[in-house]
Amino acid sequence: MEKTLNRIHPVSDPEATYFLQVSWEKDLGTGFGLLLSDCQFAWTGTESEADISREAADIEMDREKYVQELRKALIAREESADKYNFVIS
Repeated sequence: MEKTLNRIHPVSDPEATYFLQVSWEKDLGTGFGLLLSDCQFAWTGTESEADISREAADIEMDREKYVQELRKALIAREESADKYNFVIS
């Protein structure tokens, strides 16, 4: 299983720091798990392969393109860090 951990500062509260861990088996397109923490509380969730397909269809985006965008947003490296905003609600 692969995992990444990123520090994020949501636009909804720029002074706050959250940590986002994403874990997956083969690739994000087969589903993934999320763990979000503000170091006081933690929240978990999962996205299945069916969820990803449905979301791509809902926004009328090619599934492979959608998975690429998920990868950029959730497993951000320095090159994509300024291109995605997070809102915590």
